[in-house]
Amino acid sequence: MAIEKGTLYLCATPIGNLEDMTKRVIETLESVDLIAAEDTRNTLKLLNHFGIRGKLTSYHEHNKYEKAEILVKELLSGKSIALVTDAGTPAISDPGQVMVERCIDNGIPVTSLPGAAAFVTALTLSGLSTKRFVFEGFLPSEKKERNMILEELKDETRTLILYEAPHRLKETLTLLKKNLGNRRIAVCRELTKIHEEVIRTDLDGAVSYYEENDPRGEFVLVIEGKDPVLIMEEDRRKWEDMSVSDHLKFYTGSGMDKKEAMKLVARDRGVSKRDIYNLLLKEDENEKDQY
Repeated sequence: MAIEKGTLYLCATPIGNLEDMTKRVIETLESVDLIAAEDTRNTLKLLNHFGIRGKLTSYHEHNKYEKAEILVKELLSGKSIALVTDAGTPAISDPGQVMVERCIDNGIPVTSLPGAAAFVTALTLSGLSTKRFVFEGFLPSEKKERNMILEELKDETRTLILYEAPHRLKETLTLLKKNLGNRRIAVCRELTKIHEEVIRTDLDGAVSYYEENDPRGEFVLVIEGKDPVLIMEEDRRKWEDMSVSDHLKFYTGSGMDKKEAMKLVARDRGVSKRDIYNLLLKEDENEKDQY
């Protein structure tokens, strides 16, 4: 008779205020065979607070691959496992993603018990657009990779959300100002805790503030996306140094039909197709006058 596989439970834990722990998560932590924790010391404090007695094992960034294989074997044998992070939802800026992938590969049931997530909490507090947003987690510490991501984000129109540690905050704010320009930002710290603070300012103001105040606590940065109108204006300025005829050749040179190319030239320059036709005639007349 085949052994029924166990289930992996992704259990969201409070990001600060312990009263944000859900009843469902408490009940699950009480019932599973094993609790895999990012830091067993932190999780033990949480379990003790709620009077939960559970078998703990470590699962963190430095053992995520080898430990995932061990935990998968436990699940395949029929044991149930709860995965918790230090704070928030597992697999968000967290090695839990690897564990989820291994379970899916092995046909092991995975379910997520929703709860606190710092980036969602910060976004709702920011006062910036919540309609469309992109979560980037922590910027890479490696300079080349970090610069590559900042270059990608330069023209991002959606609201940006980043995590940052206090010892890197000043450097990150300076880099954001340099690469993104002076945009509105909400600097959120110690979310849900007694000393929760949200500073709503712009990147200039944030850089100035933390030049005079030492960053303390964990931070979530919510940054305004780039204005689409500004992007259009910048795109149009790219073509100003090119003649209309050269602009047209840019498209027809790749085999595009001249009529379609004129539409694109008009779009790039923010004018009508008739305007492009007249400008081409004018350039042609000026060229003839030179001979």
